[in-house]
Amino acid sequence: MASDTTPVLSKQVLLWLVVACQSVSVMACGGTYEYAIEEFCLGKFRLDMEELDQHHWCSWEDTVEPYGELTNCTYLIALKMDCFWPNRQVDEFFIRIHKQYFHDCSLSGRQLRDPPNRILGPFIVVPILVTLLMTALVVWRSKRSEGIV
Repeated sequence: MASDTTPVLSKQVLLWLVVACQSVSVMACGGTYEYAIEEFCLGKFRLDMEELDQHHWCSWEDTVEPYGELTNCTYLIALKMDCFWPNRQVDEFFIRIHKQYFHDCSLSGRQLRDPPNRILGPFIVVPILVTLLMTALVVWRSKRSEGIV
């Protein structure tokens, strides 16, 4: 009977050992990992964003490079520190970044602006012309009472 429970017990012990090792690895990345990404990654990102005019912060074309470097920096530090990536600290870090720099941006990441006049013009002129044409047609048809029974 004791031999039947030994494999099950050893599997449970092995499972708990793996879970404990992973938990220690994740917990070890807490404060030191946050400090490292704040010091090494955020500083450069702040400098890059200060170089941009604040009106260009919502332009993906202008911010894609600094944002990509920030993402790569957090990944490389996690790799060097044997931390999982992405993790909770990275998520919270990027949420703070978005609240500080991108809170006024649209969800598509593009600046909202009116389309050029060559595109906007037909959408304005065509309905006006159709309305005038239909009004003229009704007036003309109402003056011709010959075919109405």
